[in-house]
Amino acid sequence: MRWLDRIARQPAEVPVSERMATALEAARRGDHATALAIWEPLAQAGVARAQNNIGACFAEGLGVVRDPDLAFRWLTLAAEGNDPVGQRNLASFYFRGEGVEQDYMRAAELYRSAAEQGDGPAQDMLSWMLLEGEVVDPDVAEARRWAEAAARQGIASAMTRVGMLHHNALGVPRDPAEAVRWWRSAAARGDADGQAMLGAACHLGAGVPVDAVEALAWLLRAQAGGSPLAARYLTTARAALSTEEIAEAERRAAAPLPEIAP
Repeated sequence: MRWLDRIARQPAEVPVSERMATALEAARRGDHATALAIWEPLAQAGVARAQNNIGACFAEGLGVVRDPDLAFRWLTLAAEGNDPVGQRNLASFYFRGEGVEQDYMRAAELYRSAAEQGDGPAQDMLSWMLLEGEVVDPDVAEARRWAEAAARQGIASAMTRVGMLHHNALGVPRDPAEAVRWWRSAAARGDADGQAMLGAACHLGAGVPVDAVEALAWLLRAQAGGSPLAARYLTTARAALSTEEIAEAERRAAAPLPEIAP
């Protein structure tokens, strides 16, 4: 591993937090060799987040040759060190069966451990698993609790899921307007499924007044973002508009997303 040969060990008196911050900044610049050189001695000393970061580099092939086995080993150490990001990343290995035999229950356990420590993406994934009920026992109340927790942290996909709960009356009274409120928040943050559902709501007048141009604009954004939900409404939404209105919808779809209020 060439990056190990480039280790420039930092003085022991430099706080771990400062060394981690320096490494993170290097990684953000794309200089993963420098980041790894800082993380490696910290990881060897038992710093769980550094172990996670090395595992993530091996998982993605960042600064090193991609190696799922080594990624799994480092992420296991991070998870055992109670690092929530390490637990979440290790959970994804178990969920996908990459570098280890697929084990949905173990994945759910790790997602829950990370979620309980406040990790937003883990809360989001756990809520999805509990709502779908395909790989773990379904629990709508718990799914809603974790989705709302993730949504409060700005996780857009969780906002879309909360909107779906209100739209479909899952554990809450049916409230189309509340569903639209959540979908609008998710859509503004770039979640393609949230954009699709907001577009559908504008098209149908569900929880919001009918706005055919706005509907098509959001559906076009959703389609560009890869949401399979958009296709269900795109043809009829486009057919309801004039050539000029379609052009306006396309202009809105191509514009930057609206700014999110702090």
